[in-house]
Amino acid sequence: MVDVEQVVVQGLLTLSVLIDVSGDTNIPSIISAAQTNLEPLGMQVSSAVSEVAETSASHRQTVTVLGAPLTSGAFAHLATAIAETEANIDRIERIASYPVTALELSVSGAELTTLRQRLALLAAAEGIDVAVQQGGINRRGRQLVVMDVDSTVIQDEVVELLARHAGVEAAVRDITQRAMAGELDFEQSLRERVALLKGLPESVFESVFSELRLTPGARTLCRVLTSLGYHVALVSGGFSQVVEPLGRSLGVDHTRANELEVIDGHLTGRVLGTVIDRAAKAQALIELAQEHGIPLHRTVAVGDGANDLDMLAVAGLGIAFNAKPVVRDAADTSVNVPYLDTVLYLLGISREEVEEFDASTGRGNDYPVIN
Repeated sequence: MVDVEQVVVQGLLTLSVLIDVSGDTNIPSIISAAQTNLEPLGMQVSSAVSEVAETSASHRQTVTVLGAPLTSGAFAHLATAIAETEANIDRIERIASYPVTALELSVSGAELTTLRQRLALLAAAEGIDVAVQQGGINRRGRQLVVMDVDSTVIQDEVVELLARHAGVEAAVRDITQRAMAGELDFEQSLRERVALLKGLPESVFESVFSELRLTPGARTLCRVLTSLGYHVALVSGGFSQVVEPLGRSLGVDHTRANELEVIDGHLTGRVLGTVIDRAAKAQALIELAQEHGIPLHRTVAVGDGANDLDMLAVAGLGIAFNAKPVVRDAADTSVNVPYLDTVLYLLGISREEVEEFDASTGRGNDYPVIN
């Protein structure tokens, strides 16, 4: 006996046994013995003889499929696309049924880049999310997760919340749009927006913090990862006066963000120190990985905007979360459902395991507004 696998689906047991029949093995007698012993137990016996090819570890991939819903038609097209790359689906496991359906497929015989490119096209056409990762032990060893804050961990843009209190929200939004159009770089646009906040009282930070809306699943994601020993960091182009208390409320290890200058209890309209921009975010990930002795291939980055592109590229797994097209195209994979804890499924953590953990700690699903 070379291999054995058993699975139960809706009460129906399937037991598969792989037997080496090389040499003078009497195959009919083996099949007959199996039928004699198993059919009285109500089991049906079938058999096939084939050659088993060894697959290189570098050609074993893990494909995670997310859908809300995930239709049978979309899955059929996915299976066809995998077959067209001359790969084979060795195992399928459901890892979540809500709030999205998530399936994890073990695939052999495909080259990573080829499979990823082919399934990315299918995902866009079918309206599902498909992540393709190198199989093997490295996938289980990721220990650092770095996340953007605005429009990722939270649903808001903090600078716009501050601008609302200053009565300059329209002007700040106009500068943001100019930056997105490429008329301004991030640092220039940040300094222009911050200048409009001059004179706001320091108490505005507490007010803005109370207004933040967590992305559904953000608290669950952070709680599960930290309990498993992952290091979790929030790295933001926003402001430390809001990001730091947010990080404490989520129990994460590190926060990095821009610091607004405050003198005599009021904002001066200036930023202190080096601006956390696109390059600084990537550098933060590198430094945090070095601090904890974690190789870059065991890191994960999650973000939504162009300011996250370098960070996503540096990480072992870059995840675009409800991101702009340019970010989705550049990232290793994308998630386009509004639940941040779906990142857990890409790490091989199932919804059932999350629920067992929550039950053991007396917690439940929590998608609250911070209050």
